[in-house]
Amino acid sequence: MVDVDVSTSTRLPFQTDLLTASSRAKDPAALVRLFAQGLRRLYGRRGVLLLSTHRLNPGDYAVGVDTKWQQQRRIWVVKNSERLFVIRAVCTHLGCTPDWKASENKFKCPCHGSGYDSEGINFEGPAPRPMDRAHVSLDATGQIVVDTNRLYDWQKGGTNKFDEPGAYLSI
Repeated sequence: MVDVDVSTSTRLPFQTDLLTASSRAKDPAALVRLFAQGLRRLYGRRGVLLLSTHRLNPGDYAVGVDTKWQQQRRIWVVKNSERLFVIRAVCTHLGCTPDWKASENKFKCPCHGSGYDSEGINFEGPAPRPMDRAHVSLDATGQIVVDTNRLYDWQKGGTNKFDEPGAYLSI
């Protein structure tokens, strides 16, 4: 845990426990400003997470599951022969982060054993439904833009929203 004196700090480290920092803050308003600045740096314009600061297009990803963003952004980029989509790396059971097991071609939650296929569809364990997918689009320069604030889900017994526009990019 990091102690933060917001009267002298220029930025709030992402790993800092905000409750601890706020209890020690001399100026709570400064803490809020620093936190907002950190979020803007992390998520870019208008709260939209950019996968990269340089131009990327669907051709930059090989077929399969790309785990490049799992630790930093808690997402996976998945490409098959027809689509590119982004799975939010959150188990639908209790919110743990599953791991991609390439040798088994599945996501496996280390907490309670939920298993998901390569498209995030649950098939074993206590997970009640598939993992959510994030909104994906291409900007004017061809850069892949992922909006983790706009999710597509498939509730148990509900409508599959994974085929809606924005849930994937066509290849």
